[in-house]
Amino acid sequence: MNYQVVCADYKSETMVMSKQIRTRLFGVTVIGLFLFAIAIGPVVDARQEKGIAAGAPAASRSAAVVAATQEVLKETSEVRQLSILRPVKSGTHSREEIARYVRANLDEENSPERVHASETTLKKLGLVPSNFDLRTFLVKLLTEQVAGYYDAKKQEFFLADWIDLDGQKPVMAHELTHALQDQHFNLRRFDKWPKGESDSELAYHSLVEGDATLTMTFYMTRDPVRAFSFLKSFSEAGAQNTKEIDGAPRALRESLLFPYQQGMQWAMDVHKLKGWEGVSNAFTELPQSSEQILHPEKYFAHEAPVKISLPDVSGDVGGKWKQIDYDVNGEWTYFLILDQYLRSEKESHRAAAGWGGDRYAVYEKADGGGVLITQLTAWDSEQDAIEFFRAYLKRCNTKYQHAEGFASEKDADTKQIMSTNEGVVSIERRGNRVLIIEGLPERRRLPAVSTKLWGKGEGVMIKGKG
Repeated sequence: MNYQVVCADYKSETMVMSKQIRTRLFGVTVIGLFLFAIAIGPVVDARQEKGIAAGAPAASRSAAVVAATQEVLKETSEVRQLSILRPVKSGTHSREEIARYVRANLDEENSPERVHASETTLKKLGLVPSNFDLRTFLVKLLTEQVAGYYDAKKQEFFLADWIDLDGQKPVMAHELTHALQDQHFNLRRFDKWPKGESDSELAYHSLVEGDATLTMTFYMTRDPVRAFSFLKSFSEAGAQNTKEIDGAPRALRESLLFPYQQGMQWAMDVHKLKGWEGVSNAFTELPQSSEQILHPEKYFAHEAPVKISLPDVSGDVGGKWKQIDYDVNGEWTYFLILDQYLRSEKESHRAAAGWGGDRYAVYEKADGGGVLITQLTAWDSEQDAIEFFRAYLKRCNTKYQHAEGFASEKDADTKQIMSTNEGVVSIERRGNRVLIIEGLPERRRLPAVSTKLWGKGEGVMIKGKG
């Protein structure tokens, strides 16, 4: 399947996902061509690029983009039912300029320590190979895939200069939707998202990108020729340029696409029920979790996630350990964590669907001799917790080779402990909560560590449930 990307995120600066795989992943996201290819069918086979740059001087290219911007902005405003409050500047960028933009934004907001923390978390969860280099991958992926982006800081958007202008108009409609969102809802007010709240940030990104993707879809359906030109343009310009995303770890690829695929479905559900006014109101009443995106009825019911905190156990593990990551997984990421090993989407979705809230922390030993992750999760019911408990245990039995279990049959659905090549793993359930510890170097440390973690979690209140 072709995952050719047509646009980058609306954001002007980037931030690394301090957890596993989110669109929060450096704040630059992508949209897959297959969203529309599935519906429209195969595209023509082409052999050469016919970009704006072909034989035309820079001034002519810029003039053409400016004229197209005015035209597409006007129609996008009509489709989305958001008035134009001010003109939108536009321009073109070469591949090297886009690559420079990606690298600069990557480094501006993310220290090497933050990138290392995210990469370590991905590896500990088994979502990427042990030799995976996150920063290198992202630079290559986004340089390969990005064909346009809206810069909220400059209030300007840029298009790739190597793709046919007519084929780019749907991309322009998507990006100009971001410009209209920015004019009406001030996208930059969310630039400094609270640290350790990645799942709620994913939900917000899904609103922004789902809105823009739905608008782009309506824009294309106004004229079927646009859809054909769109697909033909990207077939010509980049059908062979999908090496990075085709070869990306599944969890990364699917999370990059989540705000566009799931976000558009969510926006469509809101639009069907409450029209564009309902979508606009969502910028005030933000979706709060990936759960609300996956289950729009929970958004309408204002079913907020459980707020959970975890104590720092770096001093209870033995040796010198440092906490390097602290965040929320959410329903979507738990689906990915489970299905990476269960390989059954139905089973993994079912086990993750009862999610109510969670918090996790990742620790690294000072000498690089180990990684520990602790997770405390809350579920909508005790049965949901049991289902997740069983699925996570099955996942661990698949992930860790030569694991040796210690639990008795009477503890089957309440506590399981195993010794693995990556340390001790403990999965414990109390009512509708499940505590997971992976990578503890010594089993004798388990009682003290788990008691401390449960002690903080016992007082967690469920907010907005039921």
